[in-house]
Amino acid sequence: MISDQSLSETGLSASGAGRVLVIACGALAREILALKAANRWDHIDLTCLPAKLHLYPEKISDAVRDAVAEHRDAYAQILIAYADCGTGGGLEATCKELGVEMIAGPHCYAFFDGNEAFAARAETEITAFYLTDFLVRQFDAFVWRPMGFDRYPELIQTMFGNYDRLIYLAQTDDAALDAKAEDAARRLGLRYERRATGYGDLASALRDFATQTA
Repeated sequence: MISDQSLSETGLSASGAGRVLVIACGALAREILALKAANRWDHIDLTCLPAKLHLYPEKISDAVRDAVAEHRDAYAQILIAYADCGTGGGLEATCKELGVEMIAGPHCYAFFDGNEAFAARAETEITAFYLTDFLVRQFDAFVWRPMGFDRYPELIQTMFGNYDRLIYLAQTDDAALDAKAEDAARRLGLRYERRATGYGDLASALRDFATQTA
């Protein structure tokens, strides 16, 4: 999690008294802080679980449970800024048990693109591999090395042979990230597409939470 020192450095309250909390995946920290600043949601604090939990989705529900237990007494309300994220419904069940809300959708690709729009494209994009701003920045740490491509490049064809394109779901307009995403597509041998999504349903979920708790 982000430490109290890190919270202080980002201008967020470390005490939580009289405030509400978002417990988020670390892969969403930059986006949530940007939305918080742009909308002046000064009553919302943020703490993040390690983004690398996505490599072990079976651990996400327990990590969320522990985070809620740690912070519940200090905050009036808590929002879990995760979608299902590979937990097979486990996170939803945990959140219902704990009485906290979470973001709707199967994963961040869907809610950045907009859950309804993503679902409508499902059949035509079944052979697409997606990246977000975070995953473009962390492509080597979250894709290239964990899949072993740095050591066994022959695995690329084995794992990505049925994909035909990489779609970069862009939260921001950043030429440097665009170039990195295009390079990731080249390294995987995939056709490159860029789709400007902004913050999608993450923005509306946070807006609803901010309005309800203001």
